[in-house]
Amino acid sequence: MQIGDLIRRAGRQFDAAPCLIHGDRTVSFAEFDRLTDRVGHGLLARGLQPGDRVSVLLPNSIDGVVVYYALAKAGLVRVPLNSRETASEHTYKIEDSGSRGLVHAGGPPTQVEVMVDLDEITELMASAPAGGDKPCDVRRDVDAPLRLAYTGGTTGKPKAVVLTTTTEMAEVANFLVDLIPDTTPGSVMLHAAPITHGSGAFFLPHLVKGAPNVVLDKFTPEAFLAAAVDHGATTTFMVPTMISMLLEHPETATTDLRLQRLCWGGAPMATSVITRAVDVLGPVLAQLYGQAEAPLAITCLQPWEHLDHLGSAGKPYTFVEVDVRDTDGNSLPPGEVGEVMTRGPHTMKEYWQRPEATAETIEPDGWLHTGDLGAFDENGYLSLMDRRHDVIISGGYNVYPREVEDVLLGHPAVLAAAVVGIPDAKWGEQVSAAVVLRSPVGAEELTEHCDARLAGFKRPRRIEFWDALPTSPVGKSLRREVRDQMSDDEKETTHV
Repeated sequence: MQIGDLIRRAGRQFDAAPCLIHGDRTVSFAEFDRLTDRVGHGLLARGLQPGDRVSVLLPNSIDGVVVYYALAKAGLVRVPLNSRETASEHTYKIEDSGSRGLVHAGGPPTQVEVMVDLDEITELMASAPAGGDKPCDVRRDVDAPLRLAYTGGTTGKPKAVVLTTTTEMAEVANFLVDLIPDTTPGSVMLHAAPITHGSGAFFLPHLVKGAPNVVLDKFTPEAFLAAAVDHGATTTFMVPTMISMLLEHPETATTDLRLQRLCWGGAPMATSVITRAVDVLGPVLAQLYGQAEAPLAITCLQPWEHLDHLGSAGKPYTFVEVDVRDTDGNSLPPGEVGEVMTRGPHTMKEYWQRPEATAETIEPDGWLHTGDLGAFDENGYLSLMDRRHDVIISGGYNVYPREVEDVLLGHPAVLAAAVVGIPDAKWGEQVSAAVVLRSPVGAEELTEHCDARLAGFKRPRRIEFWDALPTSPVGKSLRREVRDQMSDDEKETTHV
């Protein structure tokens, strides 16, 4: 089965019902099927061939979603570009992927052969090609590249992850069985985050169930609350920074929301924020753990489990294998920390044109190294400690930055925190923290707060107060940049 088959079937089954909504514009399921056919034919008519990579730089919009799935129907490989990234980052991904085409609304200067702007996409959608509307139905092997998803680049240049139709179908199945099992035509998915990343994964599961997808230009608490009420949103996806912003907004607690699932992921969230979110929004949080190499589908934590399993990433999805192993590849018992491994159709095929990196990441039997450290408990819940390369070794002891950050975030004056290891002649690495405040507090008070909750070797020996932390385009704290900037003598530093 191809992605286009899902779209055609939804077009027949749900016909004139709303499929996509953006502002005052609504596209039905049948119309979405036609529009993706037209754009798919139009892109092939420009000289693109099945298997060619096509970069897409479009804002959150109906047009962007149409282009994404027109590419799938035409057998073209999607390379999504995030509008929050710089022109040089866009150029890197276009060149690294070998993209022959670029669909854009004001793209970066590039030597791409086929440039298609938003006006041309609009023209393609507006009129049927000669001979009338015909299905665009290029059939490719289900394990051929469908899209390239770039890693966050938190440790260097981003790598392109090759995801296939098999990967996409596995993600849809895992979502509908475990994460959003109650999805019906009466559900409404509100895309507040960029569709280039996590939020876009929720489009197909809602399409196949006949549920409309509402797209926001960008996230603000005001825009989210208004759209959620106007459209009766039942499901949404956010990263933790968005949830924090929503909770800070004075109207959130008094707005009558229909949310059944507020799915979140992409970065850790402080337990204090989780408990507050449950208090304000009700038991609707559903955490999902994944990564570019295994998109959003390694484990999930259900709404009714959040408070009883604070700090856990949940249990493996039904069709997913997860194991925790030591450095020799041995499975570890509950309670012991090791690398999280996963296997199943949800994982990537390979890194694009990086066979050595692929061999290092995927074992011959299909198990994928996530690079994350974690441990199962006796009941099968997975807790994540940190990225393997972020672990701080101070005085011979392992310190997991996430644990220290969570303690700092538990102080009411702390808005954001990033903990890193700075080279130290005595201890090997010094536990150091960059902190963003929501209200005034001194380093001494934060130190006392940590002393009461952490072993001495885990306590930050250095605290810096910053105006903001560097983050990736999807809101992840960039510890690598924090580590580099910690050596900047111009910043005011307090050693404690």
